[in-house]
Amino acid sequence: MKKLSILFLLFLLGCAGIPENITPVGNFKIERYLGRWYEIARLDHSFERGLTQVTADYTFRDDGGVSVLNRGFSVELDSWKEAEGKAYFVKGADQGYLKVSFWGPFYGSYIVFELDHENYQYSLVCGPSKSYLWVLARSPIIPERIKSTLLEQAAASGFDINKLIFVDHTESLDSNSAGARIPAADSQQ
Repeated sequence: MKKLSILFLLFLLGCAGIPENITPVGNFKIERYLGRWYEIARLDHSFERGLTQVTADYTFRDDGGVSVLNRGFSVELDSWKEAEGKAYFVKGADQGYLKVSFWGPFYGSYIVFELDHENYQYSLVCGPSKSYLWVLARSPIIPERIKSTLLEQAAASGFDINKLIFVDHTESLDSNSAGARIPAADSQQ
């Protein structure tokens, strides 16, 4: 039993680690990072498979952490899927390195390793391994030159950008129409 507990602990510690050759951004200002981010692209994983119009909303928690609300539209189910979580800084509030949990005491890494420091409009985020990558932006569409730069940065960091899934935000762009599906968020900028 003791060996199993140690193995489980090592597994959990590995889930909050940093992939090789990835460095969290420094001079990180969480108050500027809060608000809504649109998922432009991601590497495939089961918990977001088939989702469109994916967004992440970040707000302060009373305990000093960050509340996370991820949502996306499942075309197959014709309904919204949401995941609420909490995140805390791992090393210091000035580093883009947090641990995030969507269930109980289990945490995974949330590492901002590229960021538009001037305007906080674009970021590259990864998880505990290079199997997890998100290209995030403050709007559902980004200029092609910015997208190319972000993809080059991701590739240079060792991510397989050929496996990226680009997220459809067509209905997000039509959010002023009566048929729009994207819900309003209290934490929008």
